[in-house]
Amino acid sequence: MHQYVFDAYRAAQLGEPMPPAPGTHDVAVLRSVRDRRRFERVLAGRPARGGLRTAVRSAVRAVLRRRPGPGVC
Repeated sequence: MHQYVFDAYRAAQLGEPMPPAPGTHDVAVLRSVRDRRRFERVLAGRPARGGLRTAVRSAVRAVLRRRPGPGVC
């Protein structure tokens, strides 16, 4: 945030256009990262969708397997 304020002040002094506010392009960056990962999965011959869901499901199952059953203290 401090860097943005410095850049905005400098742009105002020099008559340049203001820089974009912090967080303006975050969604676009996250989408491009997601698309790139999907593309790399296709190139590797893996399904393009469901990678995160599969990873979360396997992690949850691993945690549930480690928990003791009901009635065990």
